[in-house]
Amino acid sequence: MSVLMSAFAALVGALADVLHPIFQTASAAAAIVLFTALVRLAVHPLSRAAARGQKARTRLQPQIAELRRKHGKDPERMQRALMDLHREEKVSPLSGCLPSLLQMPAFFLLYHLFSSRSIGDGPNELLGHRLFDAPLGERWYDALAHGGPLGAQGLVYLGLFAIVAAVATFNFRRTKRQMAAGPVVPATGPDGRPVAGMSAMTKLMPLLSYATLLTVAVVPLAAALYVVTSTTWNAVERAVLYRDAPVVDAGAAAMA
Repeated sequence: MSVLMSAFAALVGALADVLHPIFQTASAAAAIVLFTALVRLAVHPLSRAAARGQKARTRLQPQIAELRRKHGKDPERMQRALMDLHREEKVSPLSGCLPSLLQMPAFFLLYHLFSSRSIGDGPNELLGHRLFDAPLGERWYDALAHGGPLGAQGLVYLGLFAIVAAVATFNFRRTKRQMAAGPVVPATGPDGRPVAGMSAMTKLMPLLSYATLLTVAVVPLAAALYVVTSTTWNAVERAVLYRDAPVVDAGAAAMA
């Protein structure tokens, strides 16, 4: 783990050095934003595949309903029939999970990097970098202790909260429009039956984006920058990839 952290710290430091002539003291923060964009760009082909898979699963709902009618009393046969249908249509039921899962290591690396006072045998020099007056290794409660919410550090977090709230509102309105456009396609398990509890999740789904505010408030500022950048990218990406999909697949949308 220490070798990986050292290599990751070197990568962030190298990006910061490249960006320093433009961003000066905020070069490490800019490096994190650039790193996040590169991660999202790397998984974009999977996001496109997930979008195609979600649209295909929506189109398959009438066939799945017919299979459920025919094999509803035989779960094993139902599962085999579903697997055959997905294989014939070249649709993976798990495709929507991959983009989110592949981003998690990058987030946790940033979290641990900017939560560690030392890297290898030396001090973590990245902790000395700032975004304006806010240190990248500190959290919102640290900013509140140095000037309050309207202090120099607190204003940095207020700016991030404003971005997250704007993106969450965009997602909320977009999801509500999609849900109003037609009945939501229920997520189904391997036996073709609706997933238990997904109905309640569907009702809460438009509000889930606002939960990002809590994440930004409790993680180090560097990790918060990753979350804000990734969340903004995700909102724009989904708006483009799903612009011709009026009906939401509740399960996939909740995982994105």
